[in-house]
Amino acid sequence: METKISVVIPTYKRPRLLVRCLEALALQTLDKTMFEVVIVSDGPDRATGEAIARWYATQPAVNLRYLSTPAKKGPAAARNAGWMAAKHTLIAFTDDDCVPAPGWLQAFRCHYHGEPHVAMTGRVQVPLSPRPTDFEWNTAQLQTAEFITANCCCSKAALLSVDGFDEAFGMAWREDSELQFKLITQGIPIVRIDEACVWHPVRPAPWGVSLREQKKGLYNALLYKKHPRLFREKIQRRPLWHYYITVLLFAAMCAALVFDWRPWFQLALAGWLFCVALFTWKRLRRTRKSISHIAEMAVTSMLIPFASVYWQWYGAIKYRVLLL
Repeated sequence: METKISVVIPTYKRPRLLVRCLEALALQTLDKTMFEVVIVSDGPDRATGEAIARWYATQPAVNLRYLSTPAKKGPAAARNAGWMAAKHTLIAFTDDDCVPAPGWLQAFRCHYHGEPHVAMTGRVQVPLSPRPTDFEWNTAQLQTAEFITANCCCSKAALLSVDGFDEAFGMAWREDSELQFKLITQGIPIVRIDEACVWHPVRPAPWGVSLREQKKGLYNALLYKKHPRLFREKIQRRPLWHYYITVLLFAAMCAALVFDWRPWFQLALAGWLFCVALFTWKRLRRTRKSISHIAEMAVTSMLIPFASVYWQWYGAIKYRVLLL
């Protein structure tokens, strides 16, 4: 019997991006009878359901199902609902803001040889403008990731053996690494398939988006608690000392100001300004040099160390683990 593939896509209130992803799946070189598409909304989303219905009316040959979780719980929960409802042996994952290349599914299928427990990871390409923003540059680092749910494929048996995604990861952050670490721990092979390519265009981001992104850091603590050795090997080899030093210098500056220790205040101020300037320069080195972007990098570089340390310790307290 020929191996068929189920494609699982979590989504929430991004119908335009989702339809773009579906258009790419409709152009797959793999015969449409050999795969199904399972879309899972992370909570009720009427607009997305209507957009899918309109698109499906133009592409009836695509085997498509639309599911919804009863409440918003994050992409990990949506993916679990999708792969557990899937009908086929192989489960391919991508995201609603991605565009799979025409040969994406065919590449996974060609490299699957009937192994009951196996995972495959493909190649992610992030198209960048000649002068990317800091957010665009950070998104482009997905190209070097070992295993991400924007482009991977697992046998359903492998997902069952590791209990799928941990739904405690309530945001799109580290839930794919947690799955990867469980696969590694159980000795399930992860095969790199470069021919399986997905494009990941960078979405427009509001000014100061890097501050909002720091909240994701609380899930670093959860991942560290579950897989400390692999976390240090593959995610964060050492604590973010430059953030801690920046915060401590600012605290020392405030204390010196309160107690009128002028030489100490000047020394702490100089150290804090140096740390902020160095961080700003590192972020601007490979990115856009427009006035707006320089201003954004300067302001957010002052605030990111505080936000990062706060969310890191929030996660450490919440999950009862010491992660510096």
